[in-house]
Parts: sequence; structure tokens; C-alpha cells
Amino acid sequence: MDKAGEQQRIHQYRGRHIGRVLVKMGKVTREQVREAQEVQKDRGGPLGQILVDLGHIDARTLSLALAYQAGMEYVDLDSYDVPDDVIRQVPSQMAKSYGIIPLEYDEATHHLVVALGSADNFQATDDLRTLMGYEVTAKITDEKQIETALMKYYDVEPESIGELINEIAGNEHLAMLEDRGESIDLDTIKEMADANPVKRLVNMVLLEAIRNRASDIHFEPFEDEFKMRYRIDGLLYEMLPPPASIAVAVASRIKVMSGLDIAERRVPQDGRIELVVNGSPVDLRVSVLPTMFGESVVMRVLDRSQVSLDIEKLGMREDDMRVFRRLIERPNGIVIVTGPTGSGKTTTLYSALRELNDIETKVLTAENPVEYDIDGLVQTQINDEIGLTFARCLRSFLRQDPDIVLVGEVRDLETAQIAVQASLTGHLVFTTLHTNDAPSSIARILDLGLPPYLITATLEGIVAQRLVRVICPRCKEAYTPTEEMLMELGLTPQDVQGRTFYRGGGCDFCRGTGYSGRTAMFEMMVLDDELRSLIMERRSTNVLREAARRRGMRTLRESGLLMIYDGQTTIEEVVSQTIYEDVEA
Repeated sequence: MDKAGEQQRIHQYRGRHIGRVLVKMGKVTREQVREAQEVQKDRGGPLGQILVDLGHIDARTLSLALAYQAGMEYVDLDSYDVPDDVIRQVPSQMAKSYGIIPLEYDEATHHLVVALGSADNFQATDDLRTLMGYEVTAKITDEKQIETALMKYYDVEPESIGELINEIAGNEHLAMLEDRGESIDLDTIKEMADANPVKRLVNMVLLEAIRNRASDIHFEPFEDEFKMRYRIDGLLYEMLPPPASIAVAVASRIKVMSGLDIAERRVPQDGRIELVVNGSPVDLRVSVLPTMFGESVVMRVLDRSQVSLDIEKLGMREDDMRVFRRLIERPNGIVIVTGPTGSGKTTTLYSALRELNDIETKVLTAENPVEYDIDGLVQTQINDEIGLTFARCLRSFLRQDPDIVLVGEVRDLETAQIAVQASLTGHLVFTTLHTNDAPSSIARILDLGLPPYLITATLEGIVAQRLVRVICPRCKEAYTPTEEMLMELGLTPQDVQGRTFYRGGGCDFCRGTGYSGRTAMFEMMVLDDELRSLIMERRSTNVLREAARRRGMRTLRESGLLMIYDGQTTIEEVVSQTIYEDVEA
């Protein structure tokens, strides 16, 4: 059929019921569609697949019908021979991750035609626009043909970052950026940001970071070098550095992807990129900071498939879980989660809110920034530049008839006072602080200027937490710690007689670190009459800590010890995360 006839057919079938499309195509009868509908009532599933299962049509016919239904052209990949220069427009890793084959490319207009195996894979075209800057037209083919074509065109060793960096180093146009500093004009920046090697490098780094479960990606310009680093399980790992000359091009590419102003290089900028990689939604929060030698870019990777907002998967022991549930199920009061930046406070609070989130409960959050969108929660992004502070937001919340309120952080007296007011008027308030442990949070709140009687009247409990790396399950091995190692935990060999200690030997799976993933250790301080009396008397943090321990509180160090005995983590991890306890002791 000619092009005009194909387009007419696509227009005729677009948006129609799949059964109707197949009947109009002359591939099935109305009786066969009704038969499939009866089967669908019994067992469910897509009508088209049922028609295939019944033998009325084959998979290729279904793909063609689905293409027409989606208003997309069907393409037979078996009849295509895609040129190498077109294949190079989509890196191997990306083509395989998204299940796409590039078919045609117009360099003048940056227009790329790709084949998809499913009309539902629209996210692939959106991400190609975001990541590569292409104008994309999608066509539909059989999924089996996609698999065959991927093997045909990309069945080679995937391009490595090292190979790509060597290609960039030999690129004459990109080498022109060297030693240009602030003198680079906007047109040159745009051209370099659109350079195919730069786009491929940024995409490769992103996909590699997501695959390795990195939490952050750093692009850092220095006087004589340009560093790229991942943060995995809390530690930074350096990648092979690309030429320093492309720092501007890489920063500009990321700014284009996140909708930032590439012409502005004097002030910090913040943006966001939303992707779907291997079927999982991934949010990238982008921060651009001007430095002496160019713009430093950090991307926070929020991979929802790697973060389970399930209260049962936080890593709490059974007794801690019971205490935590009692705290978050209070009808009113304030619950504080405390710990340094990157200790998992946000995940703990989101998990609590997700558990409490139901049709009968109104939940409002004020966050800076909003990290995860959760259905059913009314979430507000704080913006200090326009005066939308935590305090102002919280004051408005009280007129929104909430049951539960999350305040991202209490950082001043005004916010603390309004949180107390919300609690006293029958609301449950969750918030965070940055303190070493639970008892020291009391001193922090008093330092803000909140009177002791208001603290004791509203505060229900404080949860302190730290993240520790988990021993890699593939290279986990038993060993006997030295006396010096035990001394770091305040233990003697007699204290640990009969106990087995574990560590990771290091393997390919954990990149030789001996660790894979992280989990949290917790300290739960629930206020009772004794603790409230001590707070009213403004007693010291050490007095509060000892009183809380007598009332059953397990310190972070003690929680860490139990995790060591359980074979979850190592002595070194617990010592590094609770070293302040030795100082205070």
C-alpha cells in the first residue's frame, strides 16, 4: 500500500476498539470477536491476545492492528537494513533498556524515527527527547522483530565509558572548548551540548548509575581535570575522568535535559528530569553550582524501584516496630525523626504516611524538596525565595482541615510554635531534626526557644536513625575480630564468646567492597511522665539518655551491636556511624 493509503487507514482505525479494528481489517468475524469477549469475561486479559490464543489471528496481525489503533504506522523490520550511522544515534545500552531500534535520522532537523515493540512504550519516545534532544516519530513492529534486530545491530560488546572518552578526546570540535573559560558564546555552547558524543556520555553515566543503584552523580570541574563520581551505599567512587575541556558541554547538556537556562552560568540552578528506565520510574533532581573552574553538577537519583515505602521493610526489629506503630497511630502530638543528612529520615516518614494514608484521613506535607509523589497525600513544595517557608505553609495547613501534617524540618522558633499549635488542636505532626541521637533533640528544641511545658505537652516520641551498609550476601564469610576491633565497641573477647562475626570478602557483585545495599538502625525514645519531668527541669542530655535507657530505649550503638550479631553488618560500619557515642561517653 502507498504512503497516502497507509495514512488513511491509520486515521480510519485510530482509537477504535481492537475488535472493531480487526473486523474492519477483515482479519476476524464479529462472531469470533464475541467468542473472545465471552472468554475475556471468564478469565480477563487483553481481547487481542485472546484472539491470538484462540487461533483466529497471529501475533503479527495483532501488532498491525494495535499500531493502527494507536494511530501509528506498522513497520516490518525484516525488510529494513539500518545504516550504521543511524544505529549510532542510540547507544546500545539505551536501545536494549527501552526496547527500540532507530530506523532513520535527519541530522539537520534532529528528527529520529524509531521502531517500538509496543504502542504502550510511549515513555521511550519521551525519554529519547529528554536524554538525546531528538524529535521522535515512533512506528510499531513485532516484539520478536525488536529482539532479533537488537541482536543484529547491537550484539557486540557494549560501548564502555573508556572508549567513549577516548572518542571525545580525539574530537576536534570538542577540543576547541579547551581554555576558553567564560569566553564561550551561547551558540557554541548549544552546539556542544547537542554533540552526539556528549549526549552519549551523559546517558551512559546516567544508565550506569541507575544500574549500580547510585544515589548521586557528581560532575566536578577543577583547574586541570573534570571528575565524574557516583555515590553508592553512602560512599563516593570515581569514574574514568573525561577531558576537562568538555565540562561546559556536559553541564549544558544536563541543563538542557532538566529545562534550565544554559545561558546563565553565574548563579545556582535547580531542575528535575523524569525518566522510565527498564519499566521503573526514575526522578533525577539536578543541582547546578557555579565554582571557580566552571559549573559543578550533582544529580540525586530517586529510583522508586529501589526504594520500598513499606513500613515493614524499614529494617526495624519487632519491638521497635511495635513502638513506632504506637507512635504514629496517636490521634495527636508531635513525632520527630532525627539524624544527619542522608540517614533515611525521609524514607521512614514516607513509609509511616503511606501506612496511615486512607480515604478517611487528610494528610498534608510541606517539603523541601518533594522527593516522592504519593497518591492521596497533598504535598507542597517549600520555596523560600517567594516567602513560602515551612512556617507560612504550616499556618495555612491548619485552615485545610488536616488530620496529619508532615513538616519537612523544624529549623526556627516560628515553625516549632505552629507545629505545637497544630498538635494542641488535635493534629498528628511529623517532622525532622538534625541531631546525633534522640535525647539530644530535646536540647535542640529548647535552644530554638520553645518552653519546656509546650514540649512536654505535645512531644510523643523521637526516632533517631542511621544507615549502615549490609554485608554482601554473595561473598559473606565468618571471621574472628581482633581485640582492637572489639575495643572500638567497648567489648572484650569474653563478652562475645560463642558469637559469630561476618564480613564481605569482596566480589564482582559488590565491586570488591564486601557490601551490597544499606539498612537502618534505630533508637526509639518515647516520652513518659519521668522523662517529661526531667525535661521540665531542663536536665542535661546525658541524664535524659540514661533515664530513657532505664525505660527501655535501645541506643543506636546497641541496635548496631544486635545487627552485627545477626550477621547483617560489620563492626566497622557500626563504629563509623556511632562514633559520637564514644566522644560523649
